[in-house]
Amino acid sequence: MSNKTQKLHFDIDRSLYEEANFDNSKFKSKPGLSKEVVYEISKQKNEPKWMLEKRLQAFELFEKTGIPQWGPNLKNLNLDEIIYFVRPNTQESKSWDDVPDEIKNTFEKLGIPQAEREALAGVGAQYDSDVVYHNIKDTLKKEGVIFENMDVALQEHEELVKKYFMTQCVPINDHKFVMLHAAVWSGGTFIYVPKNVRVELPLQAYFRMNAESGGQFEHTLIIVDEGAEIQYIEGCSAPRYSTNSLHAGCVEIFVHKNARARYYSIENWSKNTYNLNTKRALVDENGIIEWINGNMGSGTTMLYPSSILRGRGAKSDSLGIAFAGEGQDQDTGAKAIHVAPDTKSTIRAKSISARGGKSTYRGYVKITKGAINSSVSVDCDALLIDNGSTSNTQPYMKVENNEVDIAHEARVGKIGDEEIFYLMSRGLSEQQAMQMVVSGFIEPIVKSLPLEYALELNKLIELEMEGAIG
Repeated sequence: MSNKTQKLHFDIDRSLYEEANFDNSKFKSKPGLSKEVVYEISKQKNEPKWMLEKRLQAFELFEKTGIPQWGPNLKNLNLDEIIYFVRPNTQESKSWDDVPDEIKNTFEKLGIPQAEREALAGVGAQYDSDVVYHNIKDTLKKEGVIFENMDVALQEHEELVKKYFMTQCVPINDHKFVMLHAAVWSGGTFIYVPKNVRVELPLQAYFRMNAESGGQFEHTLIIVDEGAEIQYIEGCSAPRYSTNSLHAGCVEIFVHKNARARYYSIENWSKNTYNLNTKRALVDENGIIEWINGNMGSGTTMLYPSSILRGRGAKSDSLGIAFAGEGQDQDTGAKAIHVAPDTKSTIRAKSISARGGKSTYRGYVKITKGAINSSVSVDCDALLIDNGSTSNTQPYMKVENNEVDIAHEARVGKIGDEEIFYLMSRGLSEQQAMQMVVSGFIEPIVKSLPLEYALELNKLIELEMEGAIG
């Protein structure tokens, strides 16, 4: 990228920033993206000048950049119809009792209070563009762990946020939907784990996109300092509308020397949602990042958790499952970039296609000249439920030295009549037999999830399978 491009010129109209007094009720219902919308988001959140400047720089890049032409078809995604900032008309609360009943009822159905009672280390809940509930155990606070929503973190830990936010890990010029995210991001999660502190119980956040034609752009920033450990769980959902919605969140994880991070995600957006999420980790010497992802809903998904192994001995392990049903195009996978010697990455991807659904594994592995003695293992399994469904595998590997160990396997199979007949002869119905086969197929992912999320994933796939068989 040229210096000229890096130093984008834009005017920050301070009078507009200081004096813009839009009617918020009208503002939040107005679709389309403009510089005024970017100003208003920053103004309502009382952000520092540098964040506003970053937003405006990203907005300028976004306007100059075209929609990606590879991958799923995005022609029906009209960005001018999306509402980019929707407030839930409530302030963030530390006590669940203070959350308004309408929002509380939504999250009770999603299991948020129950999760808290089951002694998770911390819980956050975001409704549309704002975080409405956040809590963390006192014991973690005493150890110096920070678990806040991103808006609060920007106010209370500005220097830490400024150092890490969309700088090295996911720069604002990465791709069009990162540019969009950087311009309009709102809410999300900020976690900092100090040196040698181990958070044994997982922290959790749940994101709910409730507005029709809405967009959600939460930002997750996790910093795991030297020798520290963290487990973090994200769950996502949205109701079904007749109009399209957009989710373009961003996850940045910094795993410092000898640190370890495990990131779980179960995404069950509605089928009118475009899920165009970006997730990436930078891993230092002997650090470990583990990605465990389940993608169920959304009509179109483009999601490829990425690991940049920049320290000697860094490791990445990615395990994912995608379910593509009627009208769904699940384009998922993983990326691993080996920059340092003795690094290791493992990618295991599973997909299920039913009722005409389309699943695609899209992976990228790069081993640079300096990443000698590195090893890579990629394993893709696809299961087709019927003749009308499709599965594709598109791996790409770029290897720049010969002192590496690389393995790639890909398998596509259908549930055979003989398997079903055998199980039915043992007293199972056809539906039970098919669900048993599918349960065995997804077992590695289920085993890796905390119990409540394993149950949720199993239940979601069972419901999808009922529709496929019916």
